[in-house]
Amino acid sequence: MFGKVSRPVLAISLLAVLAGCNKTQSGGAIETGGSAAAPTPAVVQASCPQVVLRDGTSSFRTYAKGGKDDPTKVIYQVSLADTTRQCVLSETAMTVTVVVQGRVVSGPAGGPGKVTMPIRVAATDEDKTLYSELVQHTVEVPATGSTQFVFTKADVTLPAGAGSTVKVFVGFDEGPPAKRKK
Repeated sequence: MFGKVSRPVLAISLLAVLAGCNKTQSGGAIETGGSAAAPTPAVVQASCPQVVLRDGTSSFRTYAKGGKDDPTKVIYQVSLADTTRQCVLSETAMTVTVVVQGRVVSGPAGGPGKVTMPIRVAATDEDKTLYSELVQHTVEVPATGSTQFVFTKADVTLPAGAGSTVKVFVGFDEGPPAKRKK
C-alpha cells in the first residue's frame, strides 16, 4: 500500500507541477521546446473578433456589356457563405487569418474561365476603422458552370489592445466606377 503523504506536501507538489505548466513567456509567446527554439506566438480564440458578412455585400452579379439588371445577360453570380478565423497575439498586435467559403455560378451569358472578384476585408471597433483592404481574388470556373472556393486573408493586423467590440467584415466591394483616361 502507499504511505501517507501530508496535505501541505501534496499541495506544494501540486502547485510546483501547475507552475511548470503555466510558464509565461514574453510577448504572449509559447515555448516550443529546446533552448535553441524560437518562441511561437500564442493562438487566442477567446478574444478573436467575430467575422461578419456585411448585409448587401455577400453576393453580386456581373453582366454582359449593356445588360445591367437583365437576367439573360448575367455572366456570373458570386456569393459568400460560411466564415471562420484564427488569431495570433503578440505584444504589439493581433494578427487575424480570415477564411470565407464562397460559390461562383455562370449565368446565361457566362461560361468557363477565370473570374476576378473584389473582396473587402475591414475591421472596426464600433465606429473606428482599424483595418481595411480590397483584395482581387481570382477563381477558375470549370465547364460545369459552377465551383466553390475558399478565400483566405492571412495578415489582418489589429492593435493588441483592440476592444471586445471589434468585428471583421467581409464582403464584395465593387467600388466606384473606374474613371476613363482622356
